[in-house]
Amino acid sequence: MTGFKPSAVRRSWRALRYGVWSADELLSRWQAWVAKETHWQPRTVAGWQAVAYDITTFWRPKLQKWQLRGFHQLAGRLLPGVVLGVVVRVGQIEEQRLPLLHKLLPAPADATDEEALKQRLFVYAQRTLGKAEVAIFDGGFKLKAMQAANVPRFVVRQATNCVFRRNFLPQREQNQGRPAEYGAPVRPLARVYDGKQIEATPPDEIVTFVHEGLTITAHHWTALVRSDQKVDATHQTVDVWVYYDPRFTTPLVVATNLSLKAFIPFALYLDRWPVEQVPLAAKQMLGLHRMFVHAMVTVWRLPQLALLMGNVLTIMAAVLPPVPTGYWDRHPKKRVVACAGPCS
Repeated sequence: MTGFKPSAVRRSWRALRYGVWSADELLSRWQAWVAKETHWQPRTVAGWQAVAYDITTFWRPKLQKWQLRGFHQLAGRLLPGVVLGVVVRVGQIEEQRLPLLHKLLPAPADATDEEALKQRLFVYAQRTLGKAEVAIFDGGFKLKAMQAANVPRFVVRQATNCVFRRNFLPQREQNQGRPAEYGAPVRPLARVYDGKQIEATPPDEIVTFVHEGLTITAHHWTALVRSDQKVDATHQTVDVWVYYDPRFTTPLVVATNLSLKAFIPFALYLDRWPVEQVPLAAKQMLGLHRMFVHAMVTVWRLPQLALLMGNVLTIMAAVLPPVPTGYWDRHPKKRVVACAGPCS
């Protein structure tokens, strides 16, 4: 079925476990090939390029003596698995938006959950982010840890019930009571708590812009600090944006440490979605959602190799001419809707 002789297959398996190679070297060669042999170009939004960071887990619920666990959304708890950090640069070939795998970061050897790997991703972003690059994170990454790691430029999704504070003291009334230490709370969205309606804080500005023929309304708050921080001029501040898209019932809430026009954080966060294509190709297209290797070296190496080969398949599908899948498909055409995320 593979087209290889049995001896070649066995030799490949031995190379997987015992071979002297690293994922970093393979990624470096792959990136050089893409730059030389394809028309892949980085996508930019007003001069900024998105670099997406994410965590993916290859679940191994019955692997013996395995302490590392990742959070399973459906189960709602930590389950055993091989947890890897994924870093991609977002670009395009013609009009098709595509991820280019840039870095794979394994969890530390003594880690038992995702937190140590998230910290490793923050440190990597702080060290390697280019001057025109912005790190894009989803809601699983905490703003506090991001600021502690001094990530230079970021856009991170926030929960719909998030709370921030002003970085100045509220005006005192009649000089009574203990002087305030915290700024006034800022709630980007209204919510119901204990049966009581809590209204959203009025935004500092409201902006509208057109995206793909739709009018997006953005609410903006500037120079905010986290809700656990007291007023201090030395604190790192963030701008918070809430985007109301008529296609969705739930608004998008993001925080950024950059002062940007309304459409830029929105477009940059949309450019995060191709990072989801990398594990999707590895797990669903290549079948690595289930694997049956047990040697510790192979347990780590096989998922990394699968993520790389999934990215190879994604790029090659955009470069090569369409291939018939059967006698009914004599004149195949590229499916634009099948690209990684909305094409723009």
